[in-house]
Amino acid sequence: MKETILAGARVLTPEGLKKGHLVMAEGRIKALGNGSFPPGCEDLGGDFLIPGLVELHTDNLEKHLMPRPKVFWPSPAAALEAHDAQIVASGITTVFDSLCVGEPADKGRRAMLTLAVQALEEGRRAGGLRADHLVHLRCELADPEMGDRFEELEHLPRLRLISLMDHTPGQRQWRDPQAYRNYYQRHWSDEDYARATAELAAQRDRHAPGNEARVVDFCRKRHIPMASHDDTLVEHVEDALAKRMAISEFPTTLEAARAAKNGGLAVMMGAPNLVRGGSHSGNVAALEVAEAGCLSCLSSDYVPASLIHGAWLLHEQAGWPLEKALATVTSAPAEAVGLTDRGRLEPGRRADVVRIKMVGGRPVVRSVWAAGERVF
Repeated sequence: MKETILAGARVLTPEGLKKGHLVMAEGRIKALGNGSFPPGCEDLGGDFLIPGLVELHTDNLEKHLMPRPKVFWPSPAAALEAHDAQIVASGITTVFDSLCVGEPADKGRRAMLTLAVQALEEGRRAGGLRADHLVHLRCELADPEMGDRFEELEHLPRLRLISLMDHTPGQRQWRDPQAYRNYYQRHWSDEDYARATAELAAQRDRHAPGNEARVVDFCRKRHIPMASHDDTLVEHVEDALAKRMAISEFPTTLEAARAAKNGGLAVMMGAPNLVRGGSHSGNVAALEVAEAGCLSCLSSDYVPASLIHGAWLLHEQAGWPLEKALATVTSAPAEAVGLTDRGRLEPGRRADVVRIKMVGGRPVVRSVWAAGERVF
């Protein structure tokens, strides 16, 4: 049995940082040791050794499938491989690729959904991907086509998370209709904008209740975790709890984040929000949620590298112990979706391991092992 021994590291254990070494064999962590240097080890020179990051929600695959608005890359497989490389280089060994099922305004995602599913299925069969890719379906409840598209995807073998979204103007993230207008339709006249938003609201009233009931029923029968997206009001959180959801994904107010945490939901915020110092759409700052004691885990959302940087900022700016800060990108997201075999450096768990070197005060990913195989 071939062993890989990484020594001379600051190893992140559930009890905190310890100087020592880690032994991997047959895709699993075999042992953790003290500060000695066993024969045949690789000396990491005092760098950090942490669990592979677990990413529950990323739109990054979309950037590679459609690098410019409605410009599709000719090879979905090549787009996936480029995405996979960027994910692994960011220290992420488990990634939930978030695929939109429906959208309130056509930005090309309807066509991209088919390409993404095709690429992921081909990549899984070919066995050439370095990270463990799972599927997160983001269901836009107000879209009249959502139900039919969802039915086509119900049997995806890697489906592990479903979120319920409502991006209708006046709801959740777009509670302020003017913010929606600034983001989507700034050039419209007042009359055209009023007519369009009224039509979207009517469409939501017609389709969202039935779509939501269908998705919730499916998740309960298949025991698939659910996330409530952009909770804004306490009522949103209460509804999520009534439907037995597991995650409050990107709550837009501290009020909602606090209600979600108190209700036992995992509260997930965007790491770009943390790195940038605030929300790009004017919602609550992730740091504020962390300082209030309501943050459970981070998501890189649209910038893979932000995940490790965001965790370090929790340590530096919120004053969290490093093991607590890094849990938001390792063990906490894994536990939120029932992945009990990863997220911690413990004997018997998957050997998903990342070497981090501090450069100019920033954490830099130097090496990555996924299931014991070096992939970066």
